[in-house]
Amino acid sequence: MERLNFVKDGVLRLPPGFRFHPTDEELILDYLRRKVFSFPLPASIIPEVEVCKSDPWKLPGDLEHERYFFSTREVKYPNGNRSNRATVSGYWKATGIDKQIVTCRGNQVVGMKKTLVFYRGKPPNGCRTDWIMHEYRLAKTSFQDNWVLCRIFLKKRSTKSEVEIRLPSYIGGGGSEAAAFGNDNKPVFYDFMGKKPRTTDLNLAPASSSSGSSGVTDETNNNNNGTDDHEESSSCSNSFATPSRKPLH
Repeated sequence: MERLNFVKDGVLRLPPGFRFHPTDEELILDYLRRKVFSFPLPASIIPEVEVCKSDPWKLPGDLEHERYFFSTREVKYPNGNRSNRATVSGYWKATGIDKQIVTCRGNQVVGMKKTLVFYRGKPPNGCRTDWIMHEYRLAKTSFQDNWVLCRIFLKKRSTKSEVEIRLPSYIGGGGSEAAAFGNDNKPVFYDFMGKKPRTTDLNLAPASSSSGSSGVTDETNNNNNGTDDHEESSSCSNSFATPSRKPLH
């Protein structure tokens, strides 16, 4: 059988329609363990790269997607086990505790996963970035081997508009979750197709709307002593339109 090789010049190139999306267990058993023991790999799809010799944005591959590399760990001190993770412009710093990778069947621990964050500068005054690395290693080996499997990706920060769903100001005025709930956390239902808002256990008095305005109205004062409230409610009920102003002389 011809050996499949999808790596060219250190860059992963899959045929159209294919995507490399392995699980943690597959990375340990089907790739890293086979690499350590020199067994044939399912496909030549993960290149060998010294990860800490370059900054994460200079490693081969598409920066917009996850990248996988076989790498070797460089010992920081001759008589120690700590890894040297310093790069040209910064360093990788471990965060949290290592996670055990267990098999789906048998619940056997086969590997460990360490999460690291890239910092610009030198410790301890480095500047944290959004570059994340998952470093996989075997749980136990019968001989000394420094092979690890690294998954590197750029964490995307959620924008404020993606995190919060804000309501227009004409509904609640605050534009936040409080606009949809009263002080006693009771929901308010607005009928956008009708002419009046429907409220639940809230003493909101709908006001009349001017011609051509939207169907959503705000709370107005009912004690107008018999006066017409059309002028008072027209500016707030039609919040989409900019109120006209007379030119100043």
